Amino acid sequence: MTPHPAETAAAGPAEEPTKAKSGRLDPGYGRLTPLWFLLPAVGTLLVIGIYPTLFALVTSFRRYNLARPRDGFPFVGFENYLGVLGDRSYWDSLLLTARFFLTVMPVELVLGIAIALMLHQPGLPFLRALARVSLVVPLATTFAVVGLIGRLMFNRDFGVANQILGFVGLGGFDWLGSSAGAFAAIAIMDIWQWTPFCALIFLAGLSMVPMEIEEAARLETPSRLALLRHVQLPYLLPGLTAVLILRSADILKLFDMVFVMTRGGPGSATDLISIYIQRIGFRVFDMGTASAQAILLLVVTIILSRLYIRLLYREIDP
Repeated sequence: MTPHPAETAAAGPAEEPTKAKSGRLDPGYGRLTPLWFLLPAVGTLLVIGIYPTLFALVTSFRRYNLARPRDGFPFVGFENYLGVLGDRSYWDSLLLTARFFLTVMPVELVLGIAIALMLHQPGLPFLRALARVSLVVPLATTFAVVGLIGRLMFNRDFGVANQILGFVGLGGFDWLGSSAGAFAAIAIMDIWQWTPFCALIFLAGLSMVPMEIEEAARLETPSRLALLRHVQLPYLLPGLTAVLILRSADILKLFDMVFVMTRGGPGSATDLISIYIQRIGFRVFDMGTASAQAILLLVVTIILSRLYIRLLYREIDP
């Protein structure tokens, strides 16, 4: 049946825009448009991430001393790595960093889980929302500012820490002037800054627990420990893995806060591995050795990440 000319004329204008939309793209959009949006991020990653890593890798195979530029930068193979492996001070700093990690990480995990469980409880929505916002404040504080806050808090003469000790009848303590006090001070500041991060990650994991399963478990057992172990813990393992990976990498490269608070002292009490590498590279000016130390630290970080994923990470069945 032949359509009426009026119907054809009426349908024509309505079909033309549809064909134009489906057949042609906007003149300002081309095949390379997505690449232009990605270019700033990729360029930034290359400049501040990939290039410094490649430069450190190349430098680690050279005798690269900034104090003796006339000697050149000859290729020495694995000489720098062998020197690092035989450096007792490097291993002492690495062991001190491991002790710092084993000191702060359990506290942050326990406090993070406790805070997440409290915020996961029903009721008081306003206070819960206020607490979640408050948890972001330490995370938004830069490392250098955290170090300045720590210097003020643990000052021997007018610090808040000694004032609190005075309220409970204890005398003043030279926190930053003693080995044990300085180590405890940087540990306390790290716990203050990163416990909220752990709490937010675990709170996100708890929000993934099906409500009906959790309510049934609460009716089945009054024990919160049993509820945490058998119902909530499987949903916390992915977040726990992420926290361990991120915090391990962060502690291995922790520099700003410790440098501002103690400069690695007194003596070598807070001479973490990043402080030691900075001293070799920018005070002794031996960039070849410092680069080898940094590359070995990168290898340690990758190994730890793989171990965390293999030992802790578990897929959650839907």
